[in-house]
Amino acid sequence: MKKVFMVEDLDCAHCAAKMEDAINKLPGVNKATMNFLAQKLTIDADDATFDAIMQEVVKVCKKVEPDCTIKL
Repeated sequence: MKKVFMVEDLDCAHCAAKMEDAINKLPGVNKATMNFLAQKLTIDADDATFDAIMQEVVKVCKKVEPDCTIKL
């Protein structure tokens, strides 16, 4: 399943790159891209566990930039 999510309060391109790398290492994620300028996260992940994967994605992003919010 491939979905696009809006991201709020992403202040740093370096942080966006760190988030993208960490998300791509999560099990079940086929590909994730974080677009800093557009403030969007595109994620392609396993359909059966997509909701659980997104919970982990939110945790990863909060570790990198605590103020960042992903609009699920």
